[in-house]
Amino acid sequence: MSAVLDLQGVTVRRGTTTILDAVDWQVNEGERWVILGRNGAGKTTMLQIASARMHPTSGSAEVLGERLGRVDVFELRPRIGLASAALAERIPGDETVRDVVLTAAYGVTGRWRESYEDFDTERADDLLRAFGVDGLADRTFGTLSEGERKRTQIARALMTDPEILLLDEPAAGLDLGGREELVAALSELAGDPASPVLVLVTHHVEEIPPGFTHLMLLRDGRVHRAGPIGEVLTAENLSEAFGLPLLVAHGGGRWMARAARP
Repeated sequence: MSAVLDLQGVTVRRGTTTILDAVDWQVNEGERWVILGRNGAGKTTMLQIASARMHPTSGSAEVLGERLGRVDVFELRPRIGLASAALAERIPGDETVRDVVLTAAYGVTGRWRESYEDFDTERADDLLRAFGVDGLADRTFGTLSEGERKRTQIARALMTDPEILLLDEPAAGLDLGGREELVAALSELAGDPASPVLVLVTHHVEEIPPGFTHLMLLRDGRVHRAGPIGEVLTAENLSEAFGLPLLVAHGGGRWMARAARP
């Protein structure tokens, strides 16, 4: 089993602030990871490294077998699917939903002079159908609900048939119905052996889809615990990572957490 991500001693500093501190992390083919932690723990920075959009201050980071700092990231990035709020902000509101997905083939946001083959359009439509938004293909992105936008972004992230798919808080801002629809779609994706390696960042254990296999708990920029989800996601580990007493329950393939009553 080969490593898709291999971080060794990765540290990220901004001025006098250490955002990530000597992080070791390995992700292998076939795994589905969740990164969980409180605000400011370093979760989004981890995805910035994994998506080849940030270099570590020190340490080494290999993504899909390529060492950051020794590879042309513009050739590497098309092999990586990314859905994040920062990317969504760059999508023009008047872009059609189909074109939002289609333009990922060129790694751009906003249709311009690029040309596409029929199979590109067919793939975009297939992905929209897979995430239940094919009926919105001719709508503009700015008219979509938050849940529809999230599913469109994930379809876009899969357009280039990436080897790894990174999802930064995909359920943020969704109501209960939207969250559950998204969790179901991600669970189906996680259960498909043909899907790429998945890495999901979240604040909430309730947003972890069934089928995810591994968990990293981040605390203050350091790996607090990492490994198979059933071993790592315990009340003790979660309480330590979030700094308050928590209870953890698991049932029907889903996880739940709440504060422990004194």
